[in-house]
Amino acid sequence: MAIFPQVRLRRLRRTETLRALVRENRVEVGDLVYPMFIVEGKGIKEEITSMPGIFRYSPDQLPLEIEEVARLKIPAVLLFGIPEHKDENGSSAYHREGVVQQAIGVIKNSVPELIVITDVCLCEYTSHGHCGVVTNEQVDNDQTLPLLAKMAVSHVEVGADIVAPSDMMDGRVKVIRESLDEKGFQHIPILSYAAKYASAFYGPFREAAESVPQFGNRRGYQMDPPNVREALREVEQDIAEGADIIMIKPALAYLDVIRQVRDAFNYPLAAYNVSGEYAMVKAAAQRGWIDERRVILETLTAIKRAGAEIILTYHAKEFARWLQDE
Repeated sequence: MAIFPQVRLRRLRRTETLRALVRENRVEVGDLVYPMFIVEGKGIKEEITSMPGIFRYSPDQLPLEIEEVARLKIPAVLLFGIPEHKDENGSSAYHREGVVQQAIGVIKNSVPELIVITDVCLCEYTSHGHCGVVTNEQVDNDQTLPLLAKMAVSHVEVGADIVAPSDMMDGRVKVIRESLDEKGFQHIPILSYAAKYASAFYGPFREAAESVPQFGNRRGYQMDPPNVREALREVEQDIAEGADIIMIKPALAYLDVIRQVRDAFNYPLAAYNVSGEYAMVKAAAQRGWIDERRVILETLTAIKRAGAEIILTYHAKEFARWLQDE
């Protein structure tokens, strides 16, 4: 093997054109999914305090936003609903006229080709803020499963393209797959939050989705951050139950998990660049401490380099605008 001075690795770094020619990983707009928060009501577009540039929209305010997403060539959105009515079983989650169900109809009427992914979890819809049915202050895994399946089916019936269970109940992919198939929706993919960690990086999301638990925490069902081998078991189980795409959440603090899952499984892999990761960049940029554009590009590239083909990120629109401006 040749060594210096015959080999000079800097030769291919000399100009931007040379660097681009040998670049190993590129983030494209087509890799991105844009998460959105939908609230009941009319005429609502309110900025989320801890997530500058991200808003809650009522369904009637969606057409302009969705048309912009389409113009930017972002291929998909992920919807989270914030209902007016919350109860112990999250009944608004699977109501035919629920807030997400309304939003799906509006989006499909505005931009039919846009991929609509829906979050399937009860936390935004329950009065206690947990992701499932609670019995004696414990989330009951098996009582929750049929409600999640009912929620997923209700989304697909009004036009959702992909359902994404994020609750971390054991067996939910299997039950959702069976329910979709029974209703004739064998063609609908499941994007499973296969390894969703009990992370401190979700803080701003709790404000955005109004989903703070009223007691305890979610560590009894979301994954323990120190564990990697357990993530591989979670992914393996979800694939066996019928998941079509698997996801790791959060992304930046779990790049090693993304890499290990990519190496172990030949399945489409997504990663969620979550609210806390977004908020930290925005806060530092507002204070002039970082070059915001470079940090965002570096962040998304790191997630892609770790092995994720699909990146869910609140930076999707600004990233897409930058590419269009070049």
